Amino acid sequence: MQLTNTARIQRVRKARQKIKNMHQTYTLSDFNFDLPQELIAQTPLEKRSASRLLQVDGHTLTDSNFEALVDQLTPDDVLVFNDTRVLKARFFGIKNTGGKVEVLVERVLLNTPDQRTVLAQIRASKSPASGSSIRLADAFEVTVGEREGEFYQLQFPSDVFDLLEQYGRLPLPPYIEHAPDAYDETRYQTVYSKNPGAVAAPTAGLHFDEALLEKCRVKGIRFAYVTLHVGAGTFQPVRHEDLSKHDMHSEWYSVPQATVDAIHQARQTGRDVIAVGTTSLRALESASQSGLLEAGNANTRLFITPGYRFKTVTRLVTNFHLPKSTLLMLVSAFAGVDEIRAAYAHAIAEKYRFFSYGDAMLLTNQIRKDA
Repeated sequence: MQLTNTARIQRVRKARQKIKNMHQTYTLSDFNFDLPQELIAQTPLEKRSASRLLQVDGHTLTDSNFEALVDQLTPDDVLVFNDTRVLKARFFGIKNTGGKVEVLVERVLLNTPDQRTVLAQIRASKSPASGSSIRLADAFEVTVGEREGEFYQLQFPSDVFDLLEQYGRLPLPPYIEHAPDAYDETRYQTVYSKNPGAVAAPTAGLHFDEALLEKCRVKGIRFAYVTLHVGAGTFQPVRHEDLSKHDMHSEWYSVPQATVDAIHQARQTGRDVIAVGTTSLRALESASQSGLLEAGNANTRLFITPGYRFKTVTRLVTNFHLPKSTLLMLVSAFAGVDEIRAAYAHAIAEKYRFFSYGDAMLLTNQIRKDA
């Protein structure tokens, strides 16, 4: 249906006001909210796709269930998944001086000659010295190398991925209170996980099971993949009230040419590009900084806050995020600060389940929609 001149003017004014609102200055306190402890999901639901889904389209909020996501998609829309796989990255050990340590592998350094070196956080009463050794899981020793900011280089004695899988522990988020078990080792991975390297799950993808994926395929939804290895920095708090002073953590990502081609085709035909999770979105937007989505891999420190203009993603599937977190700022930039505040207040009132094992939202980018 063709718009009247009055409708066009109203749409332009609405878009301009939205842009003006998103460019106002926000501080850390603007992203705080009170969450009842009982709404933090401690375990996953028995069925992945049984989660609830809150659809947020501007000021319109619709309560639904995750299986209904397929009804919100159109044939030839593109769902973009992050196919990273979570490592068993946590170890407990003893320094050669006898002190106890906890080690969390942040990243396997694949560009080293022997690929046996990692960057890791080390918790200890006293920082380990370069050249010293640490015995992990009472099974093998690693050698401490150079320090890089908050991380240490650790040299493993043999294949890193084999030792992680055999002796490591799944690094559940700090707000999950139970020790990881065999059930978590299955459910804290997406069903399409492929490339090991993350220390936290891309949790929006945890809602997809094979049955739901098949429904999407039958409807003609296209699938595309990126890899972003989620780092422990995703749980680090923002410490400055002035957001411009925040030092964003670095994460490695890869965008294949096949994904670029699928998205380019969708954009040409007016279809949606739906990022499954903030990690997929961050990879796509990081690869779009030239204004055009480009294939390749790199490290990203992209910090998305209100005022950011999204270049590739039009809709986003995401979980509910922690107060004052960079991810809450990202979704506020995407769907609107006031809209996210209203959505979170509604979710709390309706007792949605929050965080990694919790429920999900489907967000529409309002700037792109109104422009």
